Amino acid sequence: MSEFFPKIKKKVKYEGPDSKNPFAFKHYNPKQKIMGKTMAEHLRFAVCYWHTFKGLGSDQFGGPTIIREYNSSGEPMQVAEDTMLAAFELFTKLGVGFWCFHDRDIAPEADTLAETNKRLDQIVKLAKKLQKDTGVKLLWGTTNAFSHRRFMAGAGTNPSPAVFAYAASQIKKAVEITKELNGAGYVFWGGREGYDSLLNTDMARDLDHLAQLLRMAVDYKKKIRFKGQFYIEPKPKEPTKHQYDSDAGNCFAFLQKYDLVKDFKLNIEANHATLAGHTFQHELQFCVDNGILGSVDANRGDLLLGWDTDQFPTDIYDTTLAMYIILKSGGFTTGGLNFDAHVRRQSIDPYDLFHGHIGAMDAFARGLKNAAKMLREGKFEKALKKRYAGWETALGRKIENGKAGFEELEKYTIKNGEPKLASGRQELLENILNEYI
Repeated sequence: MSEFFPKIKKKVKYEGPDSKNPFAFKHYNPKQKIMGKTMAEHLRFAVCYWHTFKGLGSDQFGGPTIIREYNSSGEPMQVAEDTMLAAFELFTKLGVGFWCFHDRDIAPEADTLAETNKRLDQIVKLAKKLQKDTGVKLLWGTTNAFSHRRFMAGAGTNPSPAVFAYAASQIKKAVEITKELNGAGYVFWGGREGYDSLLNTDMARDLDHLAQLLRMAVDYKKKIRFKGQFYIEPKPKEPTKHQYDSDAGNCFAFLQKYDLVKDFKLNIEANHATLAGHTFQHELQFCVDNGILGSVDANRGDLLLGWDTDQFPTDIYDTTLAMYIILKSGGFTTGGLNFDAHVRRQSIDPYDLFHGHIGAMDAFARGLKNAAKMLREGKFEKALKKRYAGWETALGRKIENGKAGFEELEKYTIKNGEPKLASGRQELLENILNEYI
């Protein structure tokens, strides 16, 4: 079998921070134990199929710039098989444990749904063999119900029930093949579940329909005994002006309203957090606080651009704070860190894929080590406990337990006068964070 990345003869190895080898890890040592688990067990790295193998450098102003050997045959199913072989070669040479896909990434759409499903079955058979041969597992699958023109007005929120039915049929098959590949989860990303104008949108009906689609998915999951976790991925805008799954808080409110909290967790993407006007850390913390953190799409955006740039994560502050939240929550169970990122339009060499992933894996390894040290030394926890110490007093406990009302608090305030204030010490804490990084 021909190799698509012959320059990489063996699996990328850990060589330490002094290594000058661009194809070696400087910080990610998969077997190194931290807080009782190996780095590989903590981080659960995954490569996404869509950007990595199907992203060819197109943007809003120009077509593809990247030419790959596995995309060169011209015959759609041969391209699909070659791409799958190239994917597993990259997975194994990088040493990642997981991968993720959209249904239309792995097999091209045919003229009919039935024929498309046959193509999926053919490719899934190959993927299943490659998973068995390599030990690489499926982190999660999903469906692309946003690229085809039929979904121009959404899928589950489309004004046409026929389009809704098509989306449901496509999701049904995607859940089935995710189960077939023993996926640990399945993601719902509403790429066009939103609106551009309220003049032609019934928002209340759209949300009811979206909830109905998710209930159908939950029912079918139980029917086929798929044990994987269902996730929703928030995003505020782009391509629509407003998307219904705009951020973690919005998704949580939706799940509560439609009694779906028990069935879904969230897949948080760093770039989507910043598009929503939040930090990556904020979205993770919200999910942890509400018991809905499931998995992470690890990337970054460009704060000077107003769209989803999906760059590889290299900011050690972001990776440190992300891993700090994730470690404090107990770590991943079914989820992991999926690199939902693509090389830049000018990065046309196939080995740029390795450089992007190696750098991102090292960045999160550094974040993991920093976060573990932060938790071990407990400086931030001590500062937080001190700042909120008043809530451990009789007054604080009374308020939190619902045993104090306005009248009682007024009497307390009249008796004790102006409250004593304390510094938030933000600058000090930021300096301490710098010491870890």
